[in-house]
Amino acid sequence: MNLTVLQEENERLKALLAQTQATLAEHQAALAASEEARRRLETIVGQLNHEKFGAKSEKLHPDQYHLPLEDVEIAQGVLDAAQEKAQRVIQGRSDGASGLRLRNRGHLPAHLSRVERIIEPESTLCPCGCGEMARIGEDVSERLDVIPAQLRVLVTRRPKYACRRCSGAVVQAHAPEHVVPGGLPTEALIAQVIVAKFGDHLPFYRQAEIYARQGIQLDRATLGNWAGRACFHLKPIASHMSWHLAGADRLFMDETTAPVLDPGRGKVKKGFFWAIASDDRGHGGQGPPIVLFHYAPGRGGEHAERFLQGFGGQFLQVDAYEGYDRLTRLERPQGPWMLVHCWSHLRRRFVKLARNTKSPIAEAAVRQIATLYAVEATVRGMTPQARLAARQQYSTPIIAALKPWFEKQLSMISSGSKLAEDIRYGLAHWEGLTRFLGDGRLELDTNPVENAIRPVCLTRKNALFAGHEVGAENWALLSSVVATCRLNDVNPVAYLAETLDAIINGHPQSQIEQLMPWRFRKTSSPNP
Repeated sequence: MNLTVLQEENERLKALLAQTQATLAEHQAALAASEEARRRLETIVGQLNHEKFGAKSEKLHPDQYHLPLEDVEIAQGVLDAAQEKAQRVIQGRSDGASGLRLRNRGHLPAHLSRVERIIEPESTLCPCGCGEMARIGEDVSERLDVIPAQLRVLVTRRPKYACRRCSGAVVQAHAPEHVVPGGLPTEALIAQVIVAKFGDHLPFYRQAEIYARQGIQLDRATLGNWAGRACFHLKPIASHMSWHLAGADRLFMDETTAPVLDPGRGKVKKGFFWAIASDDRGHGGQGPPIVLFHYAPGRGGEHAERFLQGFGGQFLQVDAYEGYDRLTRLERPQGPWMLVHCWSHLRRRFVKLARNTKSPIAEAAVRQIATLYAVEATVRGMTPQARLAARQQYSTPIIAALKPWFEKQLSMISSGSKLAEDIRYGLAHWEGLTRFLGDGRLELDTNPVENAIRPVCLTRKNALFAGHEVGAENWALLSSVVATCRLNDVNPVAYLAETLDAIINGHPQSQIEQLMPWRFRKTSSPNP
């Protein structure tokens, strides 16, 4: 009897223990899921904080290392000035000269105009009473000076001539054509207004304040009207740029938001600027670097298809936005577009994760991707054949080892983690990510178009929104011209001034190629 009771009690305890263990395992699983959710939320918050307040690039520009030192350098300058003044007092010098001769650091450019001034001593009579002293030499120093942007009035006179002996016709030169007929600005001033907004990110109202400081009253509506007139005349330039892009074998494409005022609602609606770029300098190509912006009211893939209508390229380098996928199903004489995905976007995911969570797997992924970029740095500017050979020798083994490594890590971590999501992102786009291994013309990332689109984002940040969709389209056109000038190392102000003058005075449409930015003189010219 006692034995039976003991056995029953033992069985009951075993059942209770099993139930307790099951409950414990359930709670441990819930705790693990909760911990993973907490880490995921911390990662998201960290990313949001970094995107809001941190650096936008995963690579620090060398100049940024100097930023913490600038305040120290200012303080050092104050100290130097105080020491120099004290030294002059001690030495009894009141002429402003220092005991140490400060020489120019480098030579100032020869093309800058020189304004000379001669500082003579108060007296050139010998203190001993010998009479006038002879000049035996001189000290010459050069300092960099600035004259604030000068506005001037261009007066045009057209004399009239008539014969005093007869009543013949009066002779007079024809009035030159202008972008604003009978208006105030020259083409150079209009070019300055355009570049100030679409290149230097100064909205029209800020420009109006700058002109007001020089006594010129211009409202932003006037400045906008000038830019709009110029935009009308520059449309053939943009059309010919598009023609060049249509003939490129490989293109880059990206998009960014373009807030546009929604009339009647008093609100802003979200549109998008789409950028199409061609830059063959990475593989030593001869095609000119071009970027062309388009405005669309949405981000759907149908807009990308519309903007690429009639283009004959084969490869399209893009990010992993699913809207581009429809381009791979298009029926074209050249076949569907082949998408080449961006390693920079994949790297950025692991950089953020490594920064926010110190994940060793994310850090290892960043290091392995860095080896691909190290290979690319050695072949930058080489021929496609040389680039392809180097990739097959060095990059292909790295890629071959990276995919199974990703798959192994994925099997060892929580499927709901942010790290797993990032690894799945890479594996899902593996074909597009590895397409660069088969063609030396392709790039590792979409940085050429991202770099070109960044100034548009800065202009958008300062201007807040476009007034209407037509204004956004004009914004896109003018940004295209300014950005393409920069890609070709061309002074956009000089280019726009001379190009507008040529177009307005009847430059033949059949010779529009002569007016392209890459045909213009480079910024490095002494007289830009």
